[in-house]
Amino acid sequence: MPSLKEYRDRISSVKSTRKITSAMKMVAASKLKKAQDLAEKSQPYARAMAGMLARVAAGVTVTDASPKLLIGTGSDKKHMLVVVTSDRGLCGGFNGNLVRLALQEISKLEAEGKSVQIVTVGRKAKDLLKRVHGSKIIQSYEGVGAAGGVQFTEAAEINQFMLEQFDAGNFDVCSLIYNNFKSVLTQQPRAQQLIPFKMPEEQEANDNEPEEVLVSPYAFEPEENEILGQLLPRNLGVQLFRALLDSAAGEQAARMTAMDNATRNAGEKINDLTLEYNRARQAAITKELIEIISGAEAV
Repeated sequence: MPSLKEYRDRISSVKSTRKITSAMKMVAASKLKKAQDLAEKSQPYARAMAGMLARVAAGVTVTDASPKLLIGTGSDKKHMLVVVTSDRGLCGGFNGNLVRLALQEISKLEAEGKSVQIVTVGRKAKDLLKRVHGSKIIQSYEGVGAAGGVQFTEAAEINQFMLEQFDAGNFDVCSLIYNNFKSVLTQQPRAQQLIPFKMPEEQEANDNEPEEVLVSPYAFEPEENEILGQLLPRNLGVQLFRALLDSAAGEQAARMTAMDNATRNAGEKINDLTLEYNRARQAAITKELIEIISGAEAV
């Protein structure tokens, strides 16, 4: 049975831990508001741009002159996965769930006989994936958003690398794996194909006019292929920027929730240890009294 000093030391240690987790919860909560606002503000623009490109692409006759970002390379043997996690831990299953999805995608592609390359954004993605797929990691980015939040220039740097790799013929299909920010309590791991451009899966279609959702009523000058050639690379940057903002907001939300749970668990542990300490102290006092009484009776 632990001594009374050991109980006091354990209680003091858990109290110190509770102070740390409580402080981390408050810091995450303060950062969450800004990150959540940025993520929510980026979503309408990203959805509108993807929808607009989908309407333009729907009216394009695919030819050899069509942009490669639209029609692809004609093959799907070489895949590149861009995996977005945080640089830091202590945020529950935020990183673990995402990496689990990435591992499932890698296993699925390799089972189909396809080759996989990985680009990691965030230190945790690199640390967790290099244990099994270290040879597949061709580029890593760390510190994204560390200087006052995610900047578009950071997304543009990653976007430029993706375009250079695609132009060099190093991959046929590029997919983005990130945590989609749903709410403070929900961050959903998601895989989204970026290259070649894919029509949005979720369309707010009118049940009475299902065929007209992606039809554009406009005539374009210059022609659609030229417009898409200019806008598709920019759309990649916009979608990547939105994913980085979602991931940043999800990280803070997950950390706030995890630290709140840790603080409450520490409080419960302190109560349990205090109860055990009081029982041990009572037993020690009772033992001392019995010894005193026994000694007095012996005299």
